Amino acid sequence: MSKELEEGSVLSLDFTKLKKVADCGADVMPAVAQDVDTGEVLILGYANQLALDTARAEGMATFWSTSRNELWIKGKTSGDYLEIVEIRVNCEQNSLLYLVRPKGKGACHTKDSSGTARSGCYYRRLKADGTLEFVTGKE
Repeated sequence: MSKELEEGSVLSLDFTKLKKVADCGADVMPAVAQDVDTGEVLILGYANQLALDTARAEGMATFWSTSRNELWIKGKTSGDYLEIVEIRVNCEQNSLLYLVRPKGKGACHTKDSSGTARSGCYYRRLKADGTLEFVTGKE
């Protein structure tokens, strides 16, 4: 990913993401990780049966990486694990909600200006003029 995409103020939405997910060859569904204590939405990823089984067995938020086509236990390389408190399923049984407690410094792979992992991936808001700005306290 580019620094401008992840850190910049220019809106550059990837409306092709679901096509890429569909083309990855894995049967997946969206899986959202939400901080059980604050309600903050941390990450949107995808899970297949293996990811769900692993999340249940390990007690840590686990996803299927659609770009790498491999299991991804959040925090395994960064140390920023997301401990599962509860797993919920939506009414149509086509998405998962991981209610989690962060066990590291953050949940996002990007860092703030001080070099600390951000708490979650939703740290910018869309302004009326179409540009992005950091949410107060999230930079």
